Amino acid sequence: MPSNKQVTVVDYGLGNLFSISRALEYLGVGCKITSDASDISAANGLILPGVGAFRDGINQLQSRGLIDAIGEYIKSGRQLLGICLGMQLLFTQSEEFGLYPGLDLINGDVRRLNERDTSGRTIKIPHIGWSGLQQTYGSSWNSSILDGLNEGDSVYFVHSYIPFPVSNSVSLAQVDYGGHLYCAAIEQDNVAGVQFHPEKSGGIGLHILDNFAESI
Repeated sequence: MPSNKQVTVVDYGLGNLFSISRALEYLGVGCKITSDASDISAANGLILPGVGAFRDGINQLQSRGLIDAIGEYIKSGRQLLGICLGMQLLFTQSEEFGLYPGLDLINGDVRRLNERDTSGRTIKIPHIGWSGLQQTYGSSWNSSILDGLNEGDSVYFVHSYIPFPVSNSVSLAQVDYGGHLYCAAIEQDNVAGVQFHPEKSGGIGLHILDNFAESI
């Protein structure tokens, strides 16, 4: 477990802050929850969490003056992890409740999950529950946020929308829902994201958060 580490968690009114802070504390990692742009600028490692709608998330970041601070943080080369809605906000835009621009740190858009499986039968949206991760073809989990995981390791999802990266090279892992393969984890330079909730994913999720803390 890392020592003398502190992760800054962005509070913009839509994050699962308590569970994330508890998970980090369990790992021995300091956690600072903040909605202050100056704290983001000074962070050593940054987590952008989130639950709810993309529109609300980007509007809250904008109203709190945090978008520029996050952009400057990324330009500095320091590590960022987006979780669930936080991962979606990293992308260019979302089609949820209209068309809304994101942080555009990762080229791609966010779309609704397919409401029918590959045989044409209606499936439940949102996707809620445990699903196994599959390694994206051509990706490597070594030295990534998924380092040490095995294909099939299960993590906990709650979502109706999912990012579609323009370049498959940023996708680390996929999840099968209704026979459709969706991007479940990404990494591009110092920006990473997971669509699932590591803070609710038991030992596997803790391992992922530990990997992130070790990278800062």
